[in-house]
Amino acid sequence: MARSEPVFDCDIHVIEPPDTWGKYIDSEFKAVAPRGSEQAFQSCVPFLRYGETVLPALIDRERQPVPADTYERMLFASPRVERVLQKARRRFARFFEQRWSSAAVLAGMDQEGVDVTVLFPTTGLLAMASPTPDKRLLAAVARAYNNYLSELCSAAPKRLFGAAMISPYDIDDACREARRGVQELGFRAVFLRPNLVAGRNWYDPYYTPLWTLLEELDVPVVFHEGIGAELPHAGQAFRPNVFLQHVACHPLEMMLAAISFCGGGVLARHPRLRVGFFESNCGWVPFLLERLDGHYEHEIGVDASMLPEPPSSYFKRQCYVACEADETMTAEVARIAGSDRLLFSTDFPHPDSRFPEALATFRQTSRLSAADQRRVLWDNPVALYGMAAILKGYVG
Repeated sequence: MARSEPVFDCDIHVIEPPDTWGKYIDSEFKAVAPRGSEQAFQSCVPFLRYGETVLPALIDRERQPVPADTYERMLFASPRVERVLQKARRRFARFFEQRWSSAAVLAGMDQEGVDVTVLFPTTGLLAMASPTPDKRLLAAVARAYNNYLSELCSAAPKRLFGAAMISPYDIDDACREARRGVQELGFRAVFLRPNLVAGRNWYDPYYTPLWTLLEELDVPVVFHEGIGAELPHAGQAFRPNVFLQHVACHPLEMMLAAISFCGGGVLARHPRLRVGFFESNCGWVPFLLERLDGHYEHEIGVDASMLPEPPSSYFKRQCYVACEADETMTAEVARIAGSDRLLFSTDFPHPDSRFPEALATFRQTSRLSAADQRRVLWDNPVALYGMAAILKGYVG
């Protein structure tokens, strides 16, 4: 039944069972498939182990050598970590009982008042965080996650949609899986961590086939950071301080990605490519656009022959940023970047989510007009994901 004020949450997370990759990966790779942790699974936090590599990488194991088994125990033995885990277990107990099935996701959406979502991983955020040099294994890990996600979404195909995991370690693998995810599995985006792989920036010609393909498929690339990559990232200078790592890595990595796309010419060369920046707050956007345009105006290392328009124009035309439910900068971002650039996310069911009051908190805190709230809660995610025809019946 159509609703006059539907809600589209741009970013809800699945909680992958510990045996996800062992179950869904190609038979060739079952012996070396990464595994999760029951303890992490019950606490809505990411954990993945590839042989002797344990993620999240919250300490510098080159400076502080710790065997994998010891480090795994250390992760869950910290009193500070344990407090977060215990709180999550109490808060989400009824969903744990459903083993975070599609029924659990839908129950959470119903409780919050969300109609439609695109699903992103939890443990899967670590899957491409430089765990192994084996490119074929990484491609298989991405396929396995997508198979799992497709099965979960099939329980409610009008409410649950997927964002495909792709491996940036091999551009041919990335393109093949992006095409499969969209054309065979019905996913509405591909996602990447913003951390650079093999030292390549996102404007490197290496990635051109992927951006061209996403234009053809009419789906966005969404960047979603997660703590604890073994790739170089903005939070690693603070290891082992989890608090400071988490504060730094999400917004700073997104800013670097946005610089690459808006200032590095990717969006100028690919005018139909849409880009999302998720779970990083939105308050950084006005500052970054002003700084980019200032350098452009003064031709500091750039001119119109290299970049035909000011960097902010590409953001305002092709980029979207997700705001947190309790952000106080949302209205200012809407004023400067445009209310059509903003999305809403509950971040359910991660420990720092405002669930089940995320939607109410957003409406009270954002200081957006009713018309702008409607754009953020429905029109903008529909536009980002190219789902106007798919969701036509939702709006009365």
